[in-house]
Amino acid sequence: MIDQDAMETLKKNTPGNLPILWIVIPCYNEQEVLPITAPMFLEKIEQLAGEGLIHKESRILFVNDGSKDRTWEIIRSLSREDPRYVGIAQSRNRGHQNAVLAGLMEAKEYCDITISIDCDGQDDINAMDEMVRQYLDGCEIVYGVRSRRDTDTWFKRVTAEGFYKMMNKMGTEVVYNHADYRLVSARALRAFENYHEVNLFLRGMFPLVGFKSTSVYYERHERIAGQSHYPLSKMLALALDGITSMSTKPIRLITGFGCIVAVISFIGVIWSIVSHFLGSTVTGWSSMVCILCFLGGIQLLGIGIIGEYVGKTYMETKHRPRFIISEKTWEDPGDTNIRIG
Repeated sequence: MIDQDAMETLKKNTPGNLPILWIVIPCYNEQEVLPITAPMFLEKIEQLAGEGLIHKESRILFVNDGSKDRTWEIIRSLSREDPRYVGIAQSRNRGHQNAVLAGLMEAKEYCDITISIDCDGQDDINAMDEMVRQYLDGCEIVYGVRSRRDTDTWFKRVTAEGFYKMMNKMGTEVVYNHADYRLVSARALRAFENYHEVNLFLRGMFPLVGFKSTSVYYERHERIAGQSHYPLSKMLALALDGITSMSTKPIRLITGFGCIVAVISFIGVIWSIVSHFLGSTVTGWSSMVCILCFLGGIQLLGIGIIGEYVGKTYMETKHRPRFIISEKTWEDPGDTNIRIG
């Protein structure tokens, strides 16, 4: 008997059987940019279908992440104008990573491949052409990778590149300069569904799934309209989540550093005892204060890092839903219109 994965491989390589693509686009307060970029995504769908790379039944899925402006109204209006636009709304704002996950989990039921991309127009949508070609050539996951960071400020460029290097040194497999612009097949998404982490760091989780993968390089542009919803605080939070969710090396570093400090302290104790019997001791207030401050700072830092892991473990044990879809622009027969994942 041929299993489901083998059937999908056979189906994918059958001439004339084109894959159905769903473009997954997370949206949070994007009323300014959405009317501009939505036609661009539709044009890309039409172009790919016209070139015989994807099926004409492909769709564009907008995921409203609890927007406070007219984003959901615009999504519903677009879906009424053209059936190729579809949308889902989360019950509240859950963050970018959860919005992407909600869209992917919803889309995998209806398509062969998904491409996740932000709606601000910064990621080059023309890179989708090569992504689809790589899928047709046998790749299940295709990462969109920035070829350079000329549009970033010096601070953002240095911190972002430093983050990717640090993640790799921490033992986490991440694709350098890759964010959340990627193609993932429905087969890979079904495997990814078995990952139940509440603390999401998708760009570090997808490499864990395996399957054949590759990268497509592109240049990132300036945001077309509106303002970025990813300030420094959110970027730092994402970086912290990435490190503590994907690697235990910080705890090992604390352990190693603690051993070094313990050895130095032991040597210091022996030295102080020998100095006392030799009669060469001198009362030193400043040296004592420095030692106490140093050890106190190290202890607090270690407790803080361990506490971060304990907090994440606490959240994981609750098994709270990572997303709750409250509305859709379409309904399936018998669908309650609410999905929890």
